Amino acid sequence: MTLLLAPMEGLLDYTLRDILTRVGGIDRCVSEFIRVTGTLLPDRAFVRVMPELLNGGRTPAGVPVRGQLMGSDAVCLAENAAKLAALGPAGIDLNFGCPAKVVNRHGGGAALLQDPPLLHSIMSAVSRAVPASMPVSAKMRLGFNDASRALECAQALHSGGAQELVVHARTRADGYRPPAYWERIQEIREALPIPVVANGEIWDVADAQRCREASGCHMLMLGRGMVSDPGLALAIASPGRVVSWPELLPLMQVFWQLVGNHVVPRHRAGRLKQWLNYLRRRHPEAQAAYTALRTVNDPHEMESRLQQMAAQP
Repeated sequence: MTLLLAPMEGLLDYTLRDILTRVGGIDRCVSEFIRVTGTLLPDRAFVRVMPELLNGGRTPAGVPVRGQLMGSDAVCLAENAAKLAALGPAGIDLNFGCPAKVVNRHGGGAALLQDPPLLHSIMSAVSRAVPASMPVSAKMRLGFNDASRALECAQALHSGGAQELVVHARTRADGYRPPAYWERIQEIREALPIPVVANGEIWDVADAQRCREASGCHMLMLGRGMVSDPGLALAIASPGRVVSWPELLPLMQVFWQLVGNHVVPRHRAGRLKQWLNYLRRRHPEAQAAYTALRTVNDPHEMESRLQQMAAQP
C-alpha cells in the first residue's frame, strides 16, 4: 500500500503538508499547481509554492514532494518543467484535473481532457525536457462533461511518457459531489502498464478498503479525508492506529506558528478556522473549538485561546 497526499489549492499547501507528514503514514506528496501561462518562471515562483525545494525536495519530516505544473502550452510547460527539475523536486507532476471554472475557461486543468492528442503532446514534451532520472506523473479526472473518453485520455498520457497516473474518480462536471466512481478506475488500471493511483472521496479506512476493491489499485491519494483526519494514512497503513485529539493539539500550535511566518495577520485566524472546519468531521472536540473560535480574528487572541486549549487536561 502506497499513500499519497493530494494537492489542494487554497487548502493543502506546504504548511499543511508539513503538519500532516509529521503525523506519519504518507509516502509522497504533490504540491499545489504552479500555473504556467506563457513565460519561463523565475526560481522564486517555484519555491513560493514548494519551499521543500530548499530541503532536497522533501517536507521537514522527510517525505518526498513532486512539483505540479498546470498549463496548456506544451513548449512552455516543457521549458518550465526543465527549470523545476533543476531545482531538485522528487518528481514532476502535471495537472489535468482541476475543475475550477476560471482555470478551465483558459484551457487548463480538466478542460484538456477534451483533447487527448494535446494531452499526449504536453506529456511528451515535458518527458523529453527533464532528465531521464526525474519521474514524471500526471493527475486526471474521468473526463470533462462525462467519462466516455477516460481510457483514451489515460492512454494518451501513458504513451506521452507518464510513469504514473493518479485518477480522481469523478468528472469535471461532477465537481466534488459524492459518489466517486472508483470502479471506473479499474478499466484504466488494467489497460496501462504503469502504476495507477485511485483518488476521490476517501474519508476513512472503510472508504479506502472499498476503493481498493472497486479500483484494484494498491496506491491511493488522500485529500480532504486526510485534512479532516490527520491520522487517516496511519490508520489505513496500520489498522487500529488512531490519532487522538490531544495528539493533534501540539501540531495545531505548530501549524499556527508556521502560518504566522507567511500569512498576513488579518488572514491567519481564517487559516486555522478553515482547518478546524474540516477537523470537526472527525473529532467532536474540533466542533467545540470551532464554535469557540469562530468569531475570533485577532491573531493575539487566537494564540491565547490555543494555549488555553493545549493546557486543558
